[in-house]
Amino acid sequence: MQSSPFIIPTRLKIEYINLLLKAGFHTVEMGSMASPKFVPQVADTVDVIKNLDLTDSKSKLMVLVLNTRGAEILSGLEQVDCISYPYSISPVFLKKNLNATQEKSFEDVRAILEICRQTRKEAVIYLSMTFGNPYGDEWSMEILKEHIGKLADAGAKVIPLSNVSVLIDKKMVRDVFTEVRKTFPDIEFGLHLHTDGKNQGAMVDAALDTGITRFDSVLHGLGGCPMTGGKMLGNLDTSYLLHHLEQKKINANIDEQIFKRASIMATKVFMSSE
Repeated sequence: MQSSPFIIPTRLKIEYINLLLKAGFHTVEMGSMASPKFVPQVADTVDVIKNLDLTDSKSKLMVLVLNTRGAEILSGLEQVDCISYPYSISPVFLKKNLNATQEKSFEDVRAILEICRQTRKEAVIYLSMTFGNPYGDEWSMEILKEHIGKLADAGAKVIPLSNVSVLIDKKMVRDVFTEVRKTFPDIEFGLHLHTDGKNQGAMVDAALDTGITRFDSVLHGLGGCPMTGGKMLGNLDTSYLLHHLEQKKINANIDEQIFKRASIMATKVFMSSE
């Protein structure tokens, strides 16, 4: 939604997200608490949350925040199960994405973790540029593990890893997840893959081979991070992911009929300004 060239009507967002909530996904991230001035596409996030139909939904509802103020607002909304935050091992990316230093961003992480602990919400701390760095920042497996260690010590338990704007290969995915899962066996890692649409299956397989079962995806592979300062890569396509898992005889427990309806509606929501 944040990279949509037009403002999606609130009623369409509610209808679309309600479908996703009934499809059987583990978690549905439905919006973010970004500044309406800079990201008007998500200015209605709280209104959407308050009008969702959570009846009979087994999915966790997740919302992205960019600062502690957003987390404080969400802490008072019982509909929200998870609060996510985009931390990074890259100081340059944090400046571009959050206009924050690494020190300030980590302070926000600690505060958000505490807010989640007090309000019994799950914190999902995304860690970007974990498979390399396009900005010239120093990158190594030891630097990556150092940051994961800091997050773990602060109380983070769910840490999806993301490449954001770096095209990666299956060896990098396998090497990173093998190392971090060995070093931090109590952390739930996931793959938040940004891609140009090529070799998605190879990346998924590499993660699966190391024991990863948490994958972020978007219908039709739309979106991406608009604050990279470079070419924006799309997201892992949900339809592709489900088909790929089916071929591997892995049951994702998704309601096919509801998912088809959501897929059709995604075209209406994201590809038309009407």
